[in-house]
Amino acid sequence: MVSLRILRTHELQLKLLSPASTPISLFYTLFSLRTLSSYSHYDDPNSATTTAIAAAATASSRSQSLVSSICSLVYQSYSPQTHLRSSPPKLNLDLNPESLTHEQAISVVASLAQEAGSMAALSFFYWAIGFPKFRYFMRLYIFCAMAILRNGNLERAHEVVHCMVMNFAEIERLKEAADMVFEIQNQGLALSTRTLNCVLGIAGDLGLVEYAENLFEEMCERGVSPDSLSYKSMVVGFCRNGRVSDADRWLSKMLERGFVLDNASFTLIINMFCEKGLVGRASWCFDKMIRMGVKPNLINFTTMINGLCKRGSIKQAFEMLEEMVRKGWKPNLYTHTALIDGLCKKGWTERAFRLFLKLVRSDNHKPNVHTYTAMISGYCQEDKMSRADMLLSRMKEQGLVPNTNTYTTLVSGHCKAGNFERAYELMDIMDKEGFPPSIYTYNAVIDSLCKRMRVEEANKLIRKGFHRGLAADRVTYTIFISEHCKRADINGALVFFTKMVKVGLQPDIHLYTTLIAAFCRQKKMKESEKLLEFAVRADLIPTKETYTSMICGHCRDGNIASAIKYFQRMGDHGCAPDSITYGALISGLCKEEKLEEARRLYDTMMDKGLSPCEVTRFTLAYKYCMKDDSATAMVMLERLEKKLWIRTVNTLVRKLCSEKKVGIAALFFHKLVDKDQNVDRVTLAAFMTACYESNKYALVSDLTERISKGIG
Repeated sequence: MVSLRILRTHELQLKLLSPASTPISLFYTLFSLRTLSSYSHYDDPNSATTTAIAAAATASSRSQSLVSSICSLVYQSYSPQTHLRSSPPKLNLDLNPESLTHEQAISVVASLAQEAGSMAALSFFYWAIGFPKFRYFMRLYIFCAMAILRNGNLERAHEVVHCMVMNFAEIERLKEAADMVFEIQNQGLALSTRTLNCVLGIAGDLGLVEYAENLFEEMCERGVSPDSLSYKSMVVGFCRNGRVSDADRWLSKMLERGFVLDNASFTLIINMFCEKGLVGRASWCFDKMIRMGVKPNLINFTTMINGLCKRGSIKQAFEMLEEMVRKGWKPNLYTHTALIDGLCKKGWTERAFRLFLKLVRSDNHKPNVHTYTAMISGYCQEDKMSRADMLLSRMKEQGLVPNTNTYTTLVSGHCKAGNFERAYELMDIMDKEGFPPSIYTYNAVIDSLCKRMRVEEANKLIRKGFHRGLAADRVTYTIFISEHCKRADINGALVFFTKMVKVGLQPDIHLYTTLIAAFCRQKKMKESEKLLEFAVRADLIPTKETYTSMICGHCRDGNIASAIKYFQRMGDHGCAPDSITYGALISGLCKEEKLEEARRLYDTMMDKGLSPCEVTRFTLAYKYCMKDDSATAMVMLERLEKKLWIRTVNTLVRKLCSEKKVGIAALFFHKLVDKDQNVDRVTLAAFMTACYESNKYALVSDLTERISKGIG
């Protein structure tokens, strides 16, 4: 890396470039003196050193002559008119760049800047960096910028620095060039917002967003005011790297300072929010764009419609379509395709097909490959495979060539329908038509095979794919790992997991959760905790499902303290427990006879508007009944909706009858008759049987009388 020390080493060279001196001669005199000084400790004029000095002087003279000749050629290309040009004239020197050394190139630039002006120096500079030899020679940029700066041409000096940043970014030396920009500032060239914006933009494109963020801070510390483009570079950089929250943060900063994004940037941001499923935020951004006076165009509207359709908000998508038409924009093929895809994903294939036919009959917007694929996907989703195959034939008749995605969609549909022969036939057709099945195609088939317990066939198929040069992706490994976990084959799952990591594929948190859940089901809690620790170290954020698996495992293992610890840790990762999480911990507490803690947790869940599952409702109420505390059980169940209450009490009465708790069962049965005169026959039979077996005939008589009178 070129440092400030190098700049200072050659500072004398620049100082010598004064109007009273001859730049070429002084420049080379300086280099000659440096060469001679290295031999100054020899005193004998007749020694070999004298010969070396003479040879060096001769070489210096020749070099000086070459520099002078080049300067003369460049200078001759100038006229009074060319001096007025806004950009330097393009040189076509009859000179082999290999015959010119790096130091000679610096000397030419310095001399031309002194004698012929900045434009002459720039013309040679641009000629030189057109060759790889000089393009990545940083000192040439530095000397050119400083020489032009001494002419008072600040704008052209920044032009050279900007060029340096752009060119060095090509060879992944952006940071080195950026460091030099800051060091040149110490030599009198004020920092340029334009140049630093260039660095920010390139850093974002290269994925160096953290570096860009640090550079932005240093930019502010050095007194350079960021402009609209500076903030835009940060927003766009994080967008292109999929960093949604960071992009949103920088967007908020930008808007707070009153800067306005252009239409293209808004489109990028809206599209990113939609792709990440944050359609609400995309809508906010869309509305903000309108309020800021940026008129949405067809692309903006189509992006929003596509995002709404992917989320399943079809009604809002069509409302957006109406607004788009009101604004004077006509939906194009992409707009219609997004709507067709959304309708199909929602299961409304007939509505989608009507829209599809509208395109078929249109003179302007005929369905393309993506439109047909969306429609085929809809029919596959509904197991209407004959229609899907018919569309494939119609598509080919129209002269459209199905792509890999089209065939993969069909293959997946036939596999889900159990028609593997047709799926294999389609894979053969793909080969013949020049679209060999991709790993996504193989994944669709092996996933269906595994779900139908044809694991060995799935193994043979994926080996065939490997033989054809395909590499397993994250989905492939996930399918096999999940299948081994379902079969409680933890060792087999770990074999695939280890292979996955070795080939450089990072497991996501959902795959970790699958393995953690499998270990928890086998009460291997130490292994589960290690896996969770590995996931967190890999910067993965545990989900609600991850924590629920850990809580279930510890409850199953009888370690309620650890279960409570994980329940309390959920908030650290922004996870909110759901009814399943609460139910798992409540069941664990009930198992340990900690009913008061379980009751408090139950009330908390109800206060949050969560509906407890039937197992949770029944377990807690039953435990209280077994403690002869039916009053607490009744109060607890009263918070349920009527349907859930009736279902739970029916189950509870039958269970109490089987446990010979007839007296408590009678209390609940009377409440049941009060709420619903349509008494469940199974519950009634269980209650009557228990009463007869316990010789409690009076209870049966009383209850039968109430039912016959239709009390309820």
